[in-house]
Amino acid sequence: MTTETIISIFLGIGLAASVGFRIFLPLLILSLASHFGMWELNESWQWVGGLPALIILGVAVIVEIFAYYIPWVDNLLDSIALPLAGIAGTLAVVSTASGLDPAMTWAIALIAGGGTAAAIKGASAATRLTSSVSTAGFGNPIVSTIETVVSVILSVVSIFLPILAIVLVILILVMVFRFYRKIRPRGK
Repeated sequence: MTTETIISIFLGIGLAASVGFRIFLPLLILSLASHFGMWELNESWQWVGGLPALIILGVAVIVEIFAYYIPWVDNLLDSIALPLAGIAGTLAVVSTASGLDPAMTWAIALIAGGGTAAAIKGASAATRLTSSVSTAGFGNPIVSTIETVVSVILSVVSIFLPILAIVLVILILVMVFRFYRKIRPRGK
């Protein structure tokens, strides 16, 4: 495995983690990076950097961000977003990974990309549900803002500093694991 291949996988996993916070935002940032020549996508995924994809993803980002500021609608979105995050996380890794056999690419994408995105989205949804119950939804805009900011930062870091991004992803996954352990019912 070459350094370029490892970097491309780190980029994809970083974007997949970002998808766990906002589905379309990391894909828009990847689209912009491809459009402006900052990152070259796999041959069959170059359409993501095209103007139609930029426009569609831009509109999707705006709708997603605003929808998450509406209490209880955000919880409904989370129930839909969990499977979508897994799919989008998988596609983020597939579109960026280079220099691998297709079977290996898809295996890494499904496990590392889809798994990471789904784990983070699950923790995010649980956090929002807790906020909805404990604050009657008034705390949800704060949660939404934090998620959006983290998604932007992690996506940008993934594009420009993929090695740092993988370190951040590991830290986020450790926090998610600790969160799940904390809320998990204890056996007697």
